[in-house]
Amino acid sequence: ELERLQRGWNAPIYAFFNPDPQIEYFNGRRAHVFSCVAKSCKAKGKSPRCVNRFVDTADASSTSNLRKHAKNCWSEVVVKGADETKDVKLARAIVAKSGLANASITAMFERAKGKGVVTYSHTQHTKTETKAEIVRWVAENMRPFKIVKDRGFQSLMKTGRPGYYIPSPATVSRDVKKVFVQCRQRIAKMLQVSQLSNNK
Repeated sequence: ELERLQRGWNAPIYAFFNPDPQIEYFNGRRAHVFSCVAKSCKAKGKSPRCVNRFVDTADASSTSNLRKHAKNCWSEVVVKGADETKDVKLARAIVAKSGLANASITAMFERAKGKGVVTYSHTQHTKTETKAEIVRWVAENMRPFKIVKDRGFQSLMKTGRPGYYIPSPATVSRDVKKVFVQCRQRIAKMLQVSQLSNNK
């Protein structure tokens, strides 16, 4: 029965949750329990990652609670970006690839629409998002870590918002190395899986 229902779960909002919900009973009532895939879920409560959807109600297929949770955890802008893909598989791939930075995932959703133009959020980056964007920038464009201390860069980033956080060269260096190690481990795991598949 669950597999039959899953075939109809095509809304992009499902991308923010584990595709295989658990089936649990609460006071005799059956429910599908969806688990948020965010690495740092922002919800609160006894089971903050979980969204229960009871199957014995008229709105058993409603996504309103899933949407409410996703907006709280990922932001309304990100959820809107997922909705605009109109493709749960594409949205899920982007969510899985994006990591933690909402700014990055928003840009990825924009590119996925095929317009070739990336729009920008009106919300200022958080400290974590700023660090993630700078790591991506210096890595993709081969910039020196000390560029964050450049007078022109500092002026560009802080004009109109003098309190804007900019990480130190040492922090950028550490974060780039950390991302490199994570990527290397991921690639090694992918190659290992590929090798095992070829040996079968």
